[in-house]
Amino acid sequence: MILFLAGTSDARALAIQLQNQGYPLLATVVTESAAESLHARNIPYQVGRLSVDDMMEMIQKQKMTCVIDASHPYAEEASKTAMAAALACEIPYIRYERPEEQFISPLITEVESYEEAAKLAQYHKGTIMLTTGSKTLEIFAEYLIRDEIRLICRMLPNVGNMEKCNRLGIKQKDIIAIQGPFSESLNKALCEQYNVTLMITKESGKVGSVDEKMAAALQLGIPVILIKRPAIKYENFCTSFEEVTQLLGGFILGKHKL
Repeated sequence: MILFLAGTSDARALAIQLQNQGYPLLATVVTESAAESLHARNIPYQVGRLSVDDMMEMIQKQKMTCVIDASHPYAEEASKTAMAAALACEIPYIRYERPEEQFISPLITEVESYEEAAKLAQYHKGTIMLTTGSKTLEIFAEYLIRDEIRLICRMLPNVGNMEKCNRLGIKQKDIIAIQGPFSESLNKALCEQYNVTLMITKESGKVGSVDEKMAAALQLGIPVILIKRPAIKYENFCTSFEEVTQLLGGFILGKHKL
């Protein structure tokens, strides 16, 4: 059986494909909403974050023989946990990550971290659209809630996110609670509606719709602060479904029986 970390919509599509090819797997996701597409296709799943010990226990209990890490490109801790658990249990680890999109524009400033983005943006005067989700909202609230800045936060429409916004002093009128993916035209309309003068986003790849966000901003002449993906050295790194299945086939023919 395969332990499958499913962190994005294309990752869940990969899980479905592997199941259709006859690979038994157990998927892990962070939220119930992320599990809906897996449930609809009768893919076994578990909801919740796992520590290294939790993951090792699951691998040993379920007699798992491979870990496929298809967690979100920015879920750095999840990837480190999966690599450590696979290494400790002496089973193969495969990383699947959607390909990076390349944008070249003088309007784009690349940074290495959320805090670097927040520190850079604090000197901006105008309306900032934050499209990095709620997980790191505290960092941006610390630097960007000030008189010279209107901070517009776009995030998933759930109770936890709204409570966090309230706790951090982000006003209801400055929250866009909506679930993507979004078209370029919708991204453009939102930027125009809120008179956005700076966008902060992450490089997540096409399925995560960073390309539509970037394209809309650049088309409107809006500067973008782009947070780069974490620099992690992965073993068995794949950027396509075909690469994943080829590696799995090699493990079957080798000493590892899935």
